[in-house]
Amino acid sequence: MPVRSGWLSPDGQSREDTRLVSLGALTPTSPVATRSGILPGSSDGQYRISGFTLTGTSGAMSATVSPGRAVVQSTDTRGAYPVALTEYLPLTFSDGNPQYGRIDLVVLRVYDHDHDGEGRYEAAVEIVEGTAAALPTVPTAPGLSLPLYEVLVPAGTSAGTGGIPWATALTGRRTATVSAGGILPVTTDTTNGAYPGQYRDLNGQLQRWNGTAWADYPVLPTWQSWTPAWTTNSGLAAPSYGNATVSCRYVKSGRTVHCNFAIVFGSTTSFGTSPATTDNWRFSLPVPASGAQSVVGFAELGVDNTTRIVSRVQIPTTTTFELVISTGRSSGVALTNTGLVDSVSPWTWASGNSVLGTATYEAAS
Repeated sequence: MPVRSGWLSPDGQSREDTRLVSLGALTPTSPVATRSGILPGSSDGQYRISGFTLTGTSGAMSATVSPGRAVVQSTDTRGAYPVALTEYLPLTFSDGNPQYGRIDLVVLRVYDHDHDGEGRYEAAVEIVEGTAAALPTVPTAPGLSLPLYEVLVPAGTSAGTGGIPWATALTGRRTATVSAGGILPVTTDTTNGAYPGQYRDLNGQLQRWNGTAWADYPVLPTWQSWTPAWTTNSGLAAPSYGNATVSCRYVKSGRTVHCNFAIVFGSTTSFGTSPATTDNWRFSLPVPASGAQSVVGFAELGVDNTTRIVSRVQIPTTTTFELVISTGRSSGVALTNTGLVDSVSPWTWASGNSVLGTATYEAAS
């Protein structure tokens, strides 16, 4: 029989059985129990799980189950049963009920007479036939079994009526198990992790079990808001936002910080008392920088739609950035002042003027 099981038969175990159903240390569910599941992988590396794949025969009530290896865990005291299917296995489903549909369950089942009294010591792939009903439900899986597929058998289905519509009839129930410390491939699995630090791959997203929940790993950075403190390098002519519109966001990934800022000054914005060209503006960074950096981005300084210039964003201290005037007006009209931006440079700032920019810099940690 192609379904092989190790450590089960009372008449002994062949060397071939032992090779085929090698267990090893698999994903734990308790100090002495293993997660039931199918060993993942395929010969061409394209599929998460290829073992025990059910493929229907077009126009028929039959299907085949592909070779694979699995582990079926019983109670802690009975242990885990390693199983191997070494050949393609045919299955035949009963014809559909004349009036109602039903749902059958295909399972990998282990029989152990010492514990279940069934008179058998073997593993088998079986069909658990469901009950036909207007709203059919999935039958209960036998005690020591691993669900593989749900198969919907519509009312009146038979080989004479075109067989089971396989394209829509199958719902996968297979789950995987891997070696302890391995990354578990899952698709719709809702099982808790076994220990903090366990990893799984959920449809391409790596996740880590933190002791209470699965969380994406690494933790993906998220954009956050921040309001820069607005000061001057001299400490004099201190400005304040008033009713300015301040929209600033940043994200930190590792030691890289990306930020953007948009400030539109309002009618109650104060540009300081008696400001001079030596009272250069400084804005606080969202995250401390690794050190002074001469160019980390650029900003647009605007009066209106026709008066705009470009400034360079530089970091003079680990906690602030400032703006260096880099161009003249597109109209060619001379600027009032050049150098670093302040309340009178490149022009005398007023309500409605704006500073729009972006920067990327190295964080201190």
